[in-house]
Amino acid sequence: METPGVRRSSRRTPRDWLVDTLLFLFAAVIGVVTAAERLGMPEPVTPAVFVLDQVVGVLGCAALWWRRRWPVELALALVVLSAFFELAGGATLVAMFTVAVHRSVRATMTIFGLGLVTAFVFALARQGPGETRDTLFLLGVSLQTAATGWGLLVHHRRRLLETLKETAARAEAEAQQRVREALAREIHDVLGHRLSLLSVHAGALEFNPDASPDEVSRAATVIRQSAHQALQDLREVIGVLRAPVEELSQGSLDRIKELVAESRRAGMTVRLTMDVDGAAVPGRAGHTGYRIVQEGLTNARKHAPGAEVAVTVAGTPGEWLTIEVRNAVTASPGGPPGQGLEGLAERVRPMGGRVTYGPDGDAWSLSAWLPWPP
Repeated sequence: METPGVRRSSRRTPRDWLVDTLLFLFAAVIGVVTAAERLGMPEPVTPAVFVLDQVVGVLGCAALWWRRRWPVELALALVVLSAFFELAGGATLVAMFTVAVHRSVRATMTIFGLGLVTAFVFALARQGPGETRDTLFLLGVSLQTAATGWGLLVHHRRRLLETLKETAARAEAEAQQRVREALAREIHDVLGHRLSLLSVHAGALEFNPDASPDEVSRAATVIRQSAHQALQDLREVIGVLRAPVEELSQGSLDRIKELVAESRRAGMTVRLTMDVDGAAVPGRAGHTGYRIVQEGLTNARKHAPGAEVAVTVAGTPGEWLTIEVRNAVTASPGGPPGQGLEGLAERVRPMGGRVTYGPDGDAWSLSAWLPWPP
């Protein structure tokens, strides 16, 4: 649909040519039929005026080829002419329809109001034998109302379609944004955990230059395995790029013991209390719970090296899955919460759950409550 007040390009599409041709023929047929009827009836005007009426009718039909370029100007001219020249009526209806389709409702109603005036003037000036002014006036009003109403219907239908397209485009963009955010969270969680393990083992080698060859070999083996696992996890995340957001899940509660074992191999002291069967927890809740424990262990490794970490997982189907990662504070994280903690809140919020984190006495606690469907 054209924007009100903005002229459309004069280049017509094949559909435009078809529509313009049909409307031109419609106006021409109305003019020919009206002229044929008048030939067999006593005319209230002189023959010269009747000839002029036909000339105006022909010119009005020809002018419709410029209706897309100057719809309001053309409609104004034809509406005024229709007050005195009956054979311009078909072209006038097409012009009024065009304004209703391509211009604002205000412009449409202005033209329509002028049309009512000219219809009244025509009823006064061109009343023939056997015709009443009321009949001519009501006929003109009915035809103009039909043309304007049809145009407004098309106008609002186009606006509705444009609105639906814009809404669909926004929804698609928002869906893509959610996928990108979910993917970013996955990559952050996966690589953050793996790289922190690599950092611990590499740091142990750096600060222990007198390590025996066996210790160096074991540390190198762990580094190689962690790097390989990081690449493998990253491939899994990238492999589901085309999957729905809900399917971007590469961890579950039954793998928490693996996380704890990895952390213990990195030198952490982790105490795990797990009162649920990880495999029994539904996919989304299980995956989110896995990421919460992963983020908690990663943060403890970064900000509380050497501190004991307590991981507790409990819950009941139909109620809540509760997760807590708690460790003594040995270093202040400083600054606002990182992307990992904010990402956890973004994961949990749409599920109807809750996440809290921060100092708790002489400890740091990360706690979450996730809905567990029955």
